Amino acid sequence: MGGRARVCQTAPVQTIGLVGGMSWESSAVYYRDLNLGVQQRLGGLSSPKLVLSTVDFAELTHLEDDQRWDQVGELLADAGRGVERAGADFLLLCTTTFHKVADQVQDAVSIPLLHLGDVVAEACMAQGVTKVGLVGTTVAMSDPFFVDRLARHGVETIVPPAEEHDWVNSAIYDELVHGRVEDDTRRRVVGLSEELWDRGAKGLLLGCTEIELLIGQADVELPVFPCTTLHVEAALDRALA
Repeated sequence: MGGRARVCQTAPVQTIGLVGGMSWESSAVYYRDLNLGVQQRLGGLSSPKLVLSTVDFAELTHLEDDQRWDQVGELLADAGRGVERAGADFLLLCTTTFHKVADQVQDAVSIPLLHLGDVVAEACMAQGVTKVGLVGTTVAMSDPFFVDRLARHGVETIVPPAEEHDWVNSAIYDELVHGRVEDDTRRRVVGLSEELWDRGAKGLLLGCTEIELLIGQADVELPVFPCTTLHVEAALDRALA
């Protein structure tokens, strides 16, 4: 009966709830990195306890284009309620842009929502960085919902010039959400980061999961704050506490 003994590590204490599908590339990164994170922390055969609900990205982007944010909020709130019913102890929105309706989602559930803005601001403050550049979707860069959340913690945010927003948005939606990583796009985003540095940024927020597929710390001089990576690490801290 000489079966190989397996070492059992402590399982995650809490179940992490994920609302994803914005895009599926983003959800895949969250799922992968949560699993890798538990492996790194606990070893053995450990894996996180997760509940994942994904939405139709096409439907959401149509509503976004039409500025029907109440309906976006209800769709994500419904997904959040489903995740809560399935046993999640707390909730993550696997997106930056759709944190625009985070308060609506939080109001719809009784479990805590781990807000990306709070996580990122705390990481910046921990490194003494109080002025950052943000590269993300047009909504994330032009709407105050995210920069205002950072400002609550004392972090000032600057973004690329308005005439660059549509280009960055197209790079995200036309290339990165489909898994296409283009060198020309990388070089142009690096150029934007250098402009933000010249304007006083002391750090760079990669404000979209897909942007993390394009550039990392090795590509730029500014300290990089990869929002998804920070969100994942904060979720693991909470789940394993």
